Amino acid sequence: MVYVALLRGINVGGKNKIDMKLLKQSFEKAGMNDVMTYINTGNIIFSHNSQNKTELSRILEEAIHHDSGYQIKVVILSIDDVSRIIRAIPETWRNDKDMKSDVMFLWDEIDDESVLEKLVIKPDIETVKYVPGAILWSVNKKNVTKSGMTKIIGTKIYKQVTVRNVNTARKIYELMQAQRV
Repeated sequence: MVYVALLRGINVGGKNKIDMKLLKQSFEKAGMNDVMTYINTGNIIFSHNSQNKTELSRILEEAIHHDSGYQIKVVILSIDDVSRIIRAIPETWRNDKDMKSDVMFLWDEIDDESVLEKLVIKPDIETVKYVPGAILWSVNKKNVTKSGMTKIIGTKIYKQVTVRNVNTARKIYELMQAQRV
């Protein structure tokens, strides 16, 4: 099975610096196959025979801690999980000079549509959707500072997500599909 491991909070703002080559080696030593990293923010595509994402997450969190000393939360998604999320993103959404569109990948503990009830959403300027495994968010860049979703930073929910822009999410899926072949 092809998976992606999404690490939260590495190589951001000079904190939790982990070299991607060392991260790749950690995954390989932990028994993962066909390991590939994508950009420096903790996106690792790999394959493994296990169907237990919780167990894979635990193994990889321990491996990262052992090799780097950091306690990093790892969200594991199968190619089918990522496919479902990518299909839910409207084709017109992008991350560019005019639009900000993000995928907030959810920890299992909060992965339920009711999570939307705990967010500040301003439907007149932003679009927010739940899909199992993620919250999808898009706003015109001129309205980002007015967005209710920016209020998520520092909240309990924010500590239980890892965010990628839609361009990165789509590229991760593309790389996962190539590995499946």
